[in-house]
Amino acid sequence: MYMHIGIEKYCAPTADFGDTWVSTMTYVAIEGGCYVLLPIQFCQKKDYPSPPKYLYSPSEEFVTPDSDSRIWAGGSVIISPHGEILARPDYEGQGLFTADLDVRGEIPKAKFKFDVVGHYSRADTLNLTE
Repeated sequence: MYMHIGIEKYCAPTADFGDTWVSTMTYVAIEGGCYVLLPIQFCQKKDYPSPPKYLYSPSEEFVTPDSDSRIWAGGSVIISPHGEILARPDYEGQGLFTADLDVRGEIPKAKFKFDVVGHYSRADTLNLTE
């Protein structure tokens, strides 16, 4: 996942959401020793144009829920290189949030704690063949 080039901030835009996805990205932050920025879409039915005149479903309500119905739930999050949630997921609506990223301080600490690229890429410490 680009860890070998020393990535500091990993942005993973997605339509997925929920605790499982946040856990997955926390793993990426810890193993990569990088900040993970996870922008997740939020939109409602009213954000889309009206449906076409032809419908192939049993009822129009099935295709066109009320205008406040959520299509994508949101839940963007920012995670530190140590797995700490810096900006909590928000499932209430559209929004903007920020977090202070101490790139020069926290990333070296995280990589010193668990340097996945440095250790595994050294031929003198890891040899799978004779």
